[in-house]
Amino acid sequence: MDQSAKQDVNQTLEARYQRLQEILRSYKKVIVAYSGGVDSTFLLKAALDCLGRENVLACMGQSESLAQREQQHAVDIAQQLGAELRLVYPREMDNPEYRSNPPQRCYYCKVELYKLLKDLAEQLGYEAVLCGTNADDLSDFRPGLKAAQQWDVRSPLEEARLSKDDIRTLSKKLGLATWDKPAQPCLASRMAYGLEITPERLKQIEEAEEFLRGMGFQQLRVRHHGNLVRIEVPAEKIAELLHDHQREQIAAFFKKQGFTYVSVDLEGFRSGSGNETLLSAENNLSPAK
Repeated sequence: MDQSAKQDVNQTLEARYQRLQEILRSYKKVIVAYSGGVDSTFLLKAALDCLGRENVLACMGQSESLAQREQQHAVDIAQQLGAELRLVYPREMDNPEYRSNPPQRCYYCKVELYKLLKDLAEQLGYEAVLCGTNADDLSDFRPGLKAAQQWDVRSPLEEARLSKDDIRTLSKKLGLATWDKPAQPCLASRMAYGLEITPERLKQIEEAEEFLRGMGFQQLRVRHHGNLVRIEVPAEKIAELLHDHQREQIAAFFKKQGFTYVSVDLEGFRSGSGNETLLSAENNLSPAK
């Protein structure tokens, strides 16, 4: 990229950031739906800078589907930013439609969260509830977006046309530790669609991923398929995973957890691989050309 092109990119990014600030300053008091991820952390930081701590409340949902490691990380980041943080407790597990784990699972989860946040905003006098949806999310499979629309949860990052790469770049400039944080969706996203979500299965996934991290694998997913578990690590790490002594330890651990079959995905780690079954089904239903 030549110098002129770089300047154009920087100017576009700066214009988008300024637009975000304008959007945020149009509010007096806001609740930020916060998770500790790249997007919501950046949104929280921007809101604090624009509106001041006394006018911003970060709210984080607590449930079995959020790993303890991620919960603690999010709390630590909020404290570092000086934000007021309130934990809320959505009851998505009480909803049989959520527990049945359909492709629209995220919709049912977000409905429970946004209902809580909208009620809280009304009680405490906050003008709006904001979420970290970015411009890239609109082209992805995101059932939770429908819940945001239904409950009038605003998406300032998307409104300012900020992409994930934009947000990472700006986060780095602002000194946010999350700028290069890998995506960490909820534990339920590791479960095959149609497999009932239970606290026990979510705990299996959390414990398994912690076990593998303890063996030195940092980028990974443990995919739950009932009596079969599918392990994803980067392709270049698969040989290390299958080294004799390590392979035996891993197999023994998963067998003790209650799995009958222990498998390694030869395609390697890829975020969102659970949605590949949806794409495959869609392609199979498409008319032949």
